[in-house]
Amino acid sequence: MAGRPEGGEGRHRKTVSALLSIALAFLLAPIPASAARIDDQFRAWLQADLWPDAKAKGIAQKTFDAAFAGVTPNLKLPDLVMPGEKPQVPKVQHQAEFGSPASYFAEKTLAPVATGGHARAGQYASTLAKIEKRYGVPGAVVLAVWGRETGYGAAAIRYDAFQVLGTRAFLSASKRDMYRTELLAALEIVQKGLEPKGAMKSSWAGALGQPQFMPTSFLKHAVDFDGDGRADIWNSASDIMASIASYLADYGWVKGRDWGFEVTVPDSVSCSLEGPDRGRRIADWAKLGVARVGGKAFPANEARAEGFLMMPAGRHGPAFIVTPNFYVLKEYNTSDLYALFIGLSADRIADGDRRFSADWGAVGGLYRSDIAAMQRVLEKKGYDVGSADGLPGFKTRRSIGEWQEKNGMAATCFPDERLVEALK
Repeated sequence: MAGRPEGGEGRHRKTVSALLSIALAFLLAPIPASAARIDDQFRAWLQADLWPDAKAKGIAQKTFDAAFAGVTPNLKLPDLVMPGEKPQVPKVQHQAEFGSPASYFAEKTLAPVATGGHARAGQYASTLAKIEKRYGVPGAVVLAVWGRETGYGAAAIRYDAFQVLGTRAFLSASKRDMYRTELLAALEIVQKGLEPKGAMKSSWAGALGQPQFMPTSFLKHAVDFDGDGRADIWNSASDIMASIASYLADYGWVKGRDWGFEVTVPDSVSCSLEGPDRGRRIADWAKLGVARVGGKAFPANEARAEGFLMMPAGRHGPAFIVTPNFYVLKEYNTSDLYALFIGLSADRIADGDRRFSADWGAVGGLYRSDIAAMQRVLEKKGYDVGSADGLPGFKTRRSIGEWQEKNGMAATCFPDERLVEALK
């Protein structure tokens, strides 16, 4: 089992440490992946590398040993690099295409979340009312997150969290330090008696339970709402829903405000005004001609408050005025489309068959490598695109719009083939 024996004499510690370092260096020496003794290397890493950090954080050897008893790396997980190998850089022509946002809102995905949430809104009405009273988060929003994350419990959560997190902390190609932090947090959960080792089931990415909390999020936000002494986010509906609300409240959910509204944006309002750092009173957006779809006025309390233009497909799709709560939803998942999905699903759970009125245009189909190249060109021209990651986030979208306007073009605020070619 991993770890140095507790209570050993001080004069032996340097010797043991030196021997372990030599052994670890030997085991991790570059060798072909086909010949690598991955299990032995993993055990050596646990003992010589992870255990000292775990011990320093108050993890008992008994807890540590039990967590990794019988655990071997799961080499079927994605984004792994075997010891001695270097991460492979995908060929440009094989990089993933950026698809149209329309696919994210397919009815076959939306409908189960909405109908399942509507049914549970009645089933758990009393509990959801208590949760909203405590945390300020509407029940429909809580249900939408639950439905999106694990289909209200339909999704299998079958992986051993210590195997997943241990494998990724040892072999991840891109987020090794992050997974190490999460692995230590998982050990802390068991050490504190918050969950038994056997209950620590996760997704293939290491996210725990039906809210899909990473272990650090579990420690910060998980709630025992049913009062049984355990925050059971795997099986207790009350704990699951309250933990989601706790998470959103802790990230600043503003009680009494909506997430946002679909709007029409006149040509006189530039799409480059998008972003959470370019907000203004919603009443002032309305004065510019931005109007709710369907002709309803903005609620009076919203009109007096700050709102933000959000156009996830630029001029090629629906537009929104969103509130700070939209960006709280993005703390759950950093994608604009994820937050929109939750908002739309919550509206449907609360009000019936709601859909976006504007269509998503014929966008997408570009390689991420092409978009990343375009982003790098814009960066060289002084534009802030956020990150040259091949994904058109709001900073990239508005940078495109600003460049188009500067060069005498109609601003669309979204990449297309002609734009990619023009910026090569």
